Amino acid sequence: MARMLEMHAFSTAGDAAVAVALAGTLFFQVPTGEARGQVAQFLALTMLPFALMAPLIGPFLDRYRRGRRWAIGSTVAVRAVCCLLLAGAVSTGSAELFLGALGVLVASKAYGVTKASAVPRVLPPGFTLVKANSRLGLTGTAAAAVSAPLAIGLSLLGPAWVLRYAFVLFTVATVLAILLPAQVDSAAGEEQVDITDLRGGRAARGAGITGLVVAALRCNAGLRFLSGFLVMYMAFVLRDRPFDGWEGRTTLLLALVVGAAGVGSTIGTGLAAVLRTRQPELTVVVVLVADVVAVIVAAAMYSLPTAVTLGLTAGICQALGKLSLDALIQRDVPENVRTSVFARSETLLQLAWVAGGFLGIGLPLSPTRVSLGIAAGLLIGWTVFVIRSLIRVRRRPTANLS
Repeated sequence: MARMLEMHAFSTAGDAAVAVALAGTLFFQVPTGEARGQVAQFLALTMLPFALMAPLIGPFLDRYRRGRRWAIGSTVAVRAVCCLLLAGAVSTGSAELFLGALGVLVASKAYGVTKASAVPRVLPPGFTLVKANSRLGLTGTAAAAVSAPLAIGLSLLGPAWVLRYAFVLFTVATVLAILLPAQVDSAAGEEQVDITDLRGGRAARGAGITGLVVAALRCNAGLRFLSGFLVMYMAFVLRDRPFDGWEGRTTLLLALVVGAAGVGSTIGTGLAAVLRTRQPELTVVVVLVADVVAVIVAAAMYSLPTAVTLGLTAGICQALGKLSLDALIQRDVPENVRTSVFARSETLLQLAWVAGGFLGIGLPLSPTRVSLGIAAGLLIGWTVFVIRSLIRVRRRPTANLS
């Protein structure tokens, strides 16, 4: 587990550095309308292929399961190579800039899926999946918190230096991935489930996936959807339409909201440790409802305090929701398919984030309250659907969602 934590720390630190570098090239140095169009094109070029390939990633890893360490390492190595490509492209603004950014984002999403399939295999005796992912979350947050200021300092020398710094971090992470324990490649006694089995119904029953697990996954999809929306929408709103008195400090303004989300994630992880995942099926619903309330309040009374509160709430709820899902998978899913369910669920959650990101780019920046209200409306509808599904499950305790 220690090697996994080290690898994830360097990987997350590298992602933070890339975010700083790209923010200074794709985001802040071009007009808002042009930047928004570029990011939309960027998302379409990167995430649509990922959406098409996502259902194939799991089966591919299943077929070559004895090479999981190399699969994880390759997703990090690709990001290292793309950073070198980006370092040479940022000064010229060539098409290679988007090509490199495309590679980093797709590889980062693929890393999340491959890592998810490896975590259950490195659990120490007596260690739960929830505790392991909690440690990984805290490690990633701490690594990003340390790396981002270093990257900002290097950005004074130019974005190319930030990307070279990210290259070093990803290179170290690649080596650590290859040096993961041999049991990462072991698949003794494991069976695989198809990504479509997580929709519920007969397929889920056949795979041993309970209705509560499907409902928790749906709750988490809502949380990730909101996260993707906020990242893409608030970034441009705060830049183009800052709050009164913040016109010349948009970078600091964005840092406040994004930082609130990071603090929230840390708080959520700590709360999960205190709660010890008691009644996780209730927790996932509560955090989804809390997200809905936070968006409604922000839409009705849009201001700096409500925007920061929304970021804080989203961070707390996403962390608590994910760890509750992990607890349900550990508790309710048969051991022989648990690793596969965990990896497939992570794939679906990545896709939910992408869907939210597209909505964030598609909605108009003004009036902000209307766009936030649309997001709240969609989330309310999804919450009602999830709660109704849970009621059906409660009425038929042994049944699965249909």
